[in-house]
Amino acid sequence: MYHQYKFNILGKQMKIAIASDHAGFQEKEQLKPLLTELGIEFEDLGTVSPESVDYPDYARKVAEKVARGEAEQGLLVCGSGTGMAIAANKVPGVRAAVAWTEEIARLAREHNDANVLSLGARVTSPEDLPKIVRAWFAAKFDGGRHAHRVDKIRQIENEELEHHAAEHRSC
Repeated sequence: MYHQYKFNILGKQMKIAIASDHAGFQEKEQLKPLLTELGIEFEDLGTVSPESVDYPDYARKVAEKVARGEAEQGLLVCGSGTGMAIAANKVPGVRAAVAWTEEIARLAREHNDANVLSLGARVTSPEDLPKIVRAWFAAKFDGGRHAHRVDKIRQIENEELEHHAAEHRSC
């Protein structure tokens, strides 16, 4: 279910997809009012309780929404942030970054055009989580010298997709 609000902190509407595993469930729920405050429309793709689940399932849901353009960005929360970022990055078109400080979040957006933020509930203080999320959504891709590098990331991704497709055709 989407929650709609007029504007985000950049003055334009934004739609994101969010999810967590069991380790990040409570933190995800605590971040939802912040998203509302920032005016960000979001779709919560689960999990819906602190019962144990497999984080790749939820990371994939968010990553696929971002890759298809159904969400501009994604927000994931698991124990360390790492597992969900790894899983999300398997989806072509996704650049998921683990951020544990405001500066890391800002730089991931500005320099890497990261489109999925992955947070670690067990390794980030409850006070820092909202600060990191605010920094992420306040930042935008700088382009310039960084655009060439992000294009190289896309090139690697495309070459790997072509390689796998060729291997599949030869079977």
